[in-house]
Amino acid sequence: MAAQSQSCGVCDLRHLTKPSIVWCTECDEGLCTECQEHHSLSKASRSHSVIPIAAYQKLPANILKITQYCSSHDKKYQFYCQKHECPCCSTCIVECHKECREIVELENIIRNAKSSNAMCEIEESLVEIAENLKKIRQHQQDNLLTFKEKRKEIEKELKKTRMKINNHLDKLQEDLMKQLNELEEKENSKICQLMASLEKKEKEIGECQNSLLNIKKHATDLQMFLSIKQIEEDVYSKEKNCRLL
Repeated sequence: MAAQSQSCGVCDLRHLTKPSIVWCTECDEGLCTECQEHHSLSKASRSHSVIPIAAYQKLPANILKITQYCSSHDKKYQFYCQKHECPCCSTCIVECHKECREIVELENIIRNAKSSNAMCEIEESLVEIAENLKKIRQHQQDNLLTFKEKRKEIEKELKKTRMKINNHLDKLQEDLMKQLNELEEKENSKICQLMASLEKKEKEIGECQNSLLNIKKHATDLQMFLSIKQIEEDVYSKEKNCRLL
């Protein structure tokens, strides 16, 4: 139908190709400038409704497929079967709808179609659907903004919490390092004192060894014998002190 509307239907029958400028809804075909002029003057077609071809081409594809003529008998629709809810030509009535009692003239049924209650309800429904979709879209847009703001808040809280944790860890590290330094200083002091004491005792042992060596070399046997007891007590005392270290 869209391809046929590009050229004049009357000229096509004469094997001529001319672009159509209007569309006759009664004849269901496009007309060029010359044919449209004749069409508007002819007694048979002067009352026909025509629209610019550009306006016709704006109709939805499913609407363009609807024709004024019966596809089974190639006759114009004249009647409407309310039982089967379909348009009929005169042959359709005889062949398919002769038992139907709800046959009315198509012209009467379509006369007020554009202003019918059904059309008004459809338009109202479309307006309502469009408004609902707009509200839903706005709601989702608000959700996006809300999520973005929430994300910023959470990110801010995470940074704040991390800073608190870092500060706490820094303080904990500082306290532990202070304790460690104090412990090291205390232990160093104890070890230094112990080493000084050991050095002193080593010196005393050395002096004792030298004294014993001199006694062995130069003292008499009587002197040696009488001093052994004193030397034993002195050595025992020093040994006892070493065990206590």
